[in-house]
Amino acid sequence: MNAENPTLSERDRALMRAALAVAERAKTAGRHPFGAIVVDEHGAIVAEAGNNSMPPEGDPTQHAELRAAAEAARKLQPAALARATLYTSAEPCAMCAGAIYWCGIGRVVYAMSEEALLGLTGNHPENPTLSLPCRDVFARGQRPVEVVGPLPEMEAEAAAPHIGFWK
Repeated sequence: MNAENPTLSERDRALMRAALAVAERAKTAGRHPFGAIVVDEHGAIVAEAGNNSMPPEGDPTQHAELRAAAEAARKLQPAALARATLYTSAEPCAMCAGAIYWCGIGRVVYAMSEEALLGLTGNHPENPTLSLPCRDVFARGQRPVEVVGPLPEMEAEAAAPHIGFWK
């Protein structure tokens, strides 16, 4: 199921704001300003992560979505992961979409599109954007992943931590 112009529930809005707060904390810590959380079917946060891919001590594979998905996979059984939702400040890249798929998370909600992110980061060497929508990655899989996003009503909030960061 794909919802590009969704009507969000109050719970979805609150949980997205929790993911955006993680992105802001990552920026405050000097990391790339991305944040993700995974919640169970009842809305309880089971994992949260900021980005830790920035040199010199960071690992380029440590995007927020991948880290949160991996933590959730260590905590939840496969059936619970299938009913879980990953909320993220920006559209998952191809690497993160693959990790979300392999972890078995059943739903993804993101605020800002990869295209909008590229408009903020430009050709910054620490964010060499892949033009591969997460929907395209998930569509190649054998099980469905519901995707909700981008969220026009929250895109400006998601973009805020990036303003001035990518110099």
